[in-house]
Amino acid sequence: MTIQLQKSTIKIHSKIIITGSKSESNRLLLLQALYPELDIENVSNSDDSVVMSKALASSEKVLDIHHAGTAMRFLTAYFASKEDRQVILTGSARMKERPIEILVETLNQLGAEISYLETFGCPPLQIKGKRLSKHKVTLNANVSSQYISALLLIASRLENGLELTLEGTITSMPYINMTLDLLNQIGVQTTFKNQIITVKPKKDDLKTKTLTVESDWSSASYFYSIVALSPIGTEIELSFYKKQSLQGDAVLAEIYQTFGVQTLYEDDFIRLKKLNEVNGKNIALQLNNSPDIAQTIAVTCLGLGMRCHLKGLHTLKIKETDRLVALQNELQKLGAKVTITQDSLTLEDTPIINKNVVIQTYNDHRMAMAFAPLALKTDIKIEDYRVVSKSYPTFWDDLESIGFIFSK
Repeated sequence: MTIQLQKSTIKIHSKIIITGSKSESNRLLLLQALYPELDIENVSNSDDSVVMSKALASSEKVLDIHHAGTAMRFLTAYFASKEDRQVILTGSARMKERPIEILVETLNQLGAEISYLETFGCPPLQIKGKRLSKHKVTLNANVSSQYISALLLIASRLENGLELTLEGTITSMPYINMTLDLLNQIGVQTTFKNQIITVKPKKDDLKTKTLTVESDWSSASYFYSIVALSPIGTEIELSFYKKQSLQGDAVLAEIYQTFGVQTLYEDDFIRLKKLNEVNGKNIALQLNNSPDIAQTIAVTCLGLGMRCHLKGLHTLKIKETDRLVALQNELQKLGAKVTITQDSLTLEDTPIINKNVVIQTYNDHRMAMAFAPLALKTDIKIEDYRVVSKSYPTFWDDLESIGFIFSK
């Protein structure tokens, strides 16, 4: 189904409440399964977190996690460590193409028993849960941080904990730090020194504890884009955010100053305000710690007529789609000149944006949401608009509340 967005002008002042971070929620849901005494507030209402929660509570032998990549990685580690539990983890057609060999191989080195049912190196997986007593493994540091976090999340319940050595340059460090911080908050002892992460086993149960999930910064990115593409003086208030965030995408506050957007921290919310028009026509960013906001930034630059060079994007090729190719395809439809490599994207400044272009989403929620702000500049259509439910089910309702005009 396609949504038709008309060229819109949003309200000068708006307020939006955004659900909890998907990244934090899925980590805490797995920790809650290991430590039932843990209570979680403001859990994400995203499809991914719903799937994660249902899978952890299920007694079924076959678990279909659809498009939820984080759930696939985390649940693979979880069930591999659940003694005497046997499951098959499967997913969508795209999920069956997404690599997981590095995680599976590492878990098997720890003593797990995981095998492939179709394509080698990809789901679906046959997992026979075992007691994992080995505790030393090595990984290339530039792999998806979700592989690393999956191992760290189960480590405290392993017989001897875990000593994980990372070789090379680390990708998405904030997500690793997020995992370690959450472990520390529930009393798990960890160290991270000289590229070696150690997680001590936690033999005792957790005392009753409540953790509140901060709202999702990736979801906030679309409102940063909206404010950047709006007139000076436009403000949007977003709840619930904090200045000392665990989320790597909180770098948005710094990046969007380049686009004339100021971030004000007030109690448990942030206020985004358009202060000035863009002063420069060229921006270069290293996004290896926050690749999920690359699509939003590229579209913002298109809307502002700016040139951008975005680097550190190699993990985007194994997401819901190959996001680099998808971005290039859809930006070019709008009249942009775009070049990509295995880990970068360059967008030339585009003075005129084509109207009534139909944006394909490739089963990728971030493609739909990243391109939606362009309705502040021109009429645009977005296919499969419901795909946003993967991370932000109320996205279109929230856009309508601040003044976007569209028909479904």
